[in-house]
Amino acid sequence: MKQFFKQLGYFVGKIYRTILFILTTVLIIYLFPTEGKFRYEFQKGKPWMHADLIAPFDFAVKKTEQELKNEKDSILVAYKPYFKTDEQVLINQLNQLSIDFPERWNKYIKSLDKRQIKQKQQIINLNKDYRENTNFIFIENLLEFIYKKGIIDIPDKLETLQSNKAIIVKVSNNLAEEIEISDVFSQKTAYQFTIQKLNDHKDDLGMDIIIDIDFIRSLRIDNYIYPNLFYNEETSLAAQQRMLENVSETRGMVQKGERIISKGDVVNTKKHRILVSLKQEYETSLGSSTNYYWILTGQILFVALSILVLFLFLYNFRREILQDSLKTTFILVLFAVTIATAILGLKIDTLSLYLIPFTILPIIIRTFYDARLALFIHIVTILLIGFVAPNGFEFVFIQFIAGIVAIFTLVKMHRRGQLFLAAGLVFVTYVTVYFGLAIMHEGDIYKIEYSKFVLFAGNSLLLLSSYPLIWLFEKVFGFLSDVTLLELSDTNQPLLRELAEKTPGTFQHSLQVANLAEEAIIKIGGNPLLIRTGALYHDIGKILNPEYFIENQGHGKNPHDALEFDESAKIIISHVEKGVERAKRRNLPVPVIDFIRTHHGTSKVQYFYRSYINKYPEEEVNAAKFTYSGPTPFTKETAVLMMADSVEAASRSLKTVTEDNLDELVDKIIDYQIKENQLAEAPVTFKDISDIKSIFKMKLKNIYHARIEYPEEVKQEET
Repeated sequence: MKQFFKQLGYFVGKIYRTILFILTTVLIIYLFPTEGKFRYEFQKGKPWMHADLIAPFDFAVKKTEQELKNEKDSILVAYKPYFKTDEQVLINQLNQLSIDFPERWNKYIKSLDKRQIKQKQQIINLNKDYRENTNFIFIENLLEFIYKKGIIDIPDKLETLQSNKAIIVKVSNNLAEEIEISDVFSQKTAYQFTIQKLNDHKDDLGMDIIIDIDFIRSLRIDNYIYPNLFYNEETSLAAQQRMLENVSETRGMVQKGERIISKGDVVNTKKHRILVSLKQEYETSLGSSTNYYWILTGQILFVALSILVLFLFLYNFRREILQDSLKTTFILVLFAVTIATAILGLKIDTLSLYLIPFTILPIIIRTFYDARLALFIHIVTILLIGFVAPNGFEFVFIQFIAGIVAIFTLVKMHRRGQLFLAAGLVFVTYVTVYFGLAIMHEGDIYKIEYSKFVLFAGNSLLLLSSYPLIWLFEKVFGFLSDVTLLELSDTNQPLLRELAEKTPGTFQHSLQVANLAEEAIIKIGGNPLLIRTGALYHDIGKILNPEYFIENQGHGKNPHDALEFDESAKIIISHVEKGVERAKRRNLPVPVIDFIRTHHGTSKVQYFYRSYINKYPEEEVNAAKFTYSGPTPFTKETAVLMMADSVEAASRSLKTVTEDNLDELVDKIIDYQIKENQLAEAPVTFKDISDIKSIFKMKLKNIYHARIEYPEEVKQEET
């Protein structure tokens, strides 16, 4: 039954992964643009390498984005914003003046002494009724003149209008007239104008009148000066839009049958613009024609072959990934999301592909796997994107070099600072490669689009987001990065500190196992950080009952002496189960917990098992009581740890340590594990096992060097 469910799970997983590859293919095809693909590749400044090109139909030559921008900018220079006059402002201020003037005038007269009254007698006699008061008439005429010209309110968005040469359109009583900005007042200039008029003692008609300047100044005319000319945004923007709509996007026509370029001709700026226009028109018209289904067929073949190449690479070189549904999902999700981001980004006119940090993909893949896989997936990804990207060759080449630099920079991501270094080097790579390509295309450094450098800088900054993404993928998919492993392997971690304090012998044993296992995995190929971390935590279950394990016992009484052999075996075996429970409570990653589960596999506690048989020879022994529950190791790292754990523990029990004893011990233990099928599920070869034995023997000899018995003749030579 167990075998049946195992086979069923394998079959279901295979179907799931097949569906996943199909869904990825369908998603990418769905996102691909429906336009056809122009069959010719060309670059500015390079010879036309194809046959003579004849125009297949009439088409307009489109202006470049820069040309359109320059034309629109020149038009906007002549743009005149609209301002509307608010007639009510003058009415409100004159009404307020009519209210304030009589009160202020009477108060002013009462404040004069006899001498001042005598001096101002003529003015006072003339100004009895305020409506006929010359001061009132003077102020009223002055305000009407100022408001008629207009007091402008300039919003922050139109600060450039402060120039005296700027023209505005003034709308008053539904009549519009163009005037210079200098012909209207601001609140400041309007007040200055009133001061000047007071000094001239004249009204707007130039006629002399008798006024009391002291009174008028005390009245503060500036209190009646407010803007009455306001920016009309709706009308202004509508006028601006009409001007921009009149800009033609084309520059001339090419007639059907006209020779566009001959083989060997250099693609200069003019011909490049014609070729780009033909390409755009060709792809648009092809995509909207009845040839759409043929285009779709081609896209299906193109995308399907790309996905097939990725599948074949995994099948031939990374089959362990292909056999794991979670890992396959991770790879294809990253792959599809990167392509989808690029294609959707192409549909946003304001977004450049060079702002999208495509090198995040190889960085994340490299973090959890290896450089070879990261580079291959990156290449397949950018080739698919390059098929739909503008200037496909330029895009693919730049992204290819940037991806290689990112991968090589993060060969071992042990520190967060490496990511900043990678971002900096990727930026330098982008700038250098683009600069080289641009020089070849333009032949002039002054024609290079230096604005692209800003995009490259933004791209490099966005690259730093890979760090939180790595953390997120660790949590979602249960993966482990080198940075996390480094943090976990720090012996100051609370759990390791507890192990060192409560079980000092076990802690020292774990350190030795870590050293042995790390050297061995480096030799046969694997993750040394992972196996070191697993070795440090593999015996944390012994924290619960440390005194029952020989490495933590002193010279006192052995607690097993008071127990039956099966009870002792139960306590010893339980350290695996207790270790797994403690690891889960401390949220250790699953790959680290796997070392705890598998480091004894399904082996027996031989000492207590044999002792029980010897004590009860006639009793049928329940071997399950003396057997670890497993599972057996299923990765290189867990297999090496099992071997290192057994060898290190056994070496401590040797009474006489010699080179021959150590060699015999290593061979005996590992051969017994092979015989007991403890390594049957692990992907290790006989060559790997031979190398592992050699490493263990060498390391143990170094550890026990002082205790090795040398031949007598060697001793005599040394003395």
